[in-house]
Amino acid sequence: MWLQKELMLTAKTRGFHLITAEVLRQLPELNQLSVGLCHIFIKHSSASLTINENADPTVRQDFEQFLSKAVPENEPYYTHTYEGSDDLPAHLKSSLIGSSVSIPITGGSLCLGTWQGIYLGEHRNHAGSRTLVITLQGE
Repeated sequence: MWLQKELMLTAKTRGFHLITAEVLRQLPELNQLSVGLCHIFIKHSSASLTINENADPTVRQDFEQFLSKAVPENEPYYTHTYEGSDDLPAHLKSSLIGSSVSIPITGGSLCLGTWQGIYLGEHRNHAGSRTLVITLQGE
């Protein structure tokens, strides 16, 4: 079976957000697959997706602190600045983290580790909702 659909995420503040539950609520088709693969792609160049710690929210705060220091705003050598001081840094952060994740499906569930979850990295100060493209394949 192949299935592809778009999901809308609610608008988030700048930072890293655990979105696993929000994705699963919109993906009832997942339980039809005993084995397969779930590919999740974000259709934006100023946000990212990754998988990491799902229990302690300080990990997500540390991700944001690290990236804000590694890719600061208002650098004098930035030329892409017409959409705000956070725009180019958001694009850089998105490229560093990535725009997609692939997760195995086992027994109708995402085969994540006990302490793993899907993160949305929201890199803009005033972003709107974000669109994900989910592709399921399996049997």
